[in-house]
Amino acid sequence: MVYYEPKPISEFDLMLMEKIDELYTAYPFYGVPRITKYLNIIDKITVNHKKIGRLMANMGIQAVYPKKKWNLSKPNKQHQKFPYLLKGAHINYPDKVWGTDITYIRANKDWFYLVALIDWFSRYVISWRLSRSLSTDFCVLNLEQALKVNLPKIHNSDQGTQFTADGYIQTLQQYPDIKISMDGRGRCFDNIFTERLWRTVKYEEVYLKDYQSFDEALESLDIYFKFYNTIRLHSSLNDRTPERVYFQRSESVSSN
Repeated sequence: MVYYEPKPISEFDLMLMEKIDELYTAYPFYGVPRITKYLNIIDKITVNHKKIGRLMANMGIQAVYPKKKWNLSKPNKQHQKFPYLLKGAHINYPDKVWGTDITYIRANKDWFYLVALIDWFSRYVISWRLSRSLSTDFCVLNLEQALKVNLPKIHNSDQGTQFTADGYIQTLQQYPDIKISMDGRGRCFDNIFTERLWRTVKYEEVYLKDYQSFDEALESLDIYFKFYNTIRLHSSLNDRTPERVYFQRSESVSSN
């Protein structure tokens, strides 16, 4: 397995990362220039675009419009890539497409890594896992957990190291009926359902809490995801919960 051990982050960079995270979550169309100007003019923080660009690259975020992709899950040129299979696809039943992605979760003066697998039709979070380091193994463990629930027709991810690693791909290839799809470079809308999930999790959970440790973040996120799946109503699901739509498959729901 490949591990990326986080380096100590300065107090200034921690503060900037929190500002960037909040700005990007509120305004996902903001890129490096706009975020830099906002911090300089509105927040009166003297910082140049190179530092903001570097931090955004490390955080795996980019403005939501086609452009060069800065990805938290960085590509490895040695790893096998798969074609994108979802162009024009109609997602009209559960388990047709699963999507996965990684995001940062802040806690006190640390940043942790959250991966999730979401069913695109029902928005049901099939599995999720929090990690102290950006490794391949926590993504593989999350995938193995999800595959105990059901099998998708198509598994979609970006081309990042964690999702193209041999361990991850080999886990998927144990199931010949699963087709592997990967976002092309610059295709920023391909994983939109997972991006919406991250926005929801941060506004409804992370930003309302002040996690002091990894264990506290883990416990609180566990409570939140149970709420998200089983209690929270989604207007896009005709005011049903993801759990209801995912498991009661005979019911008709409009898919966006």
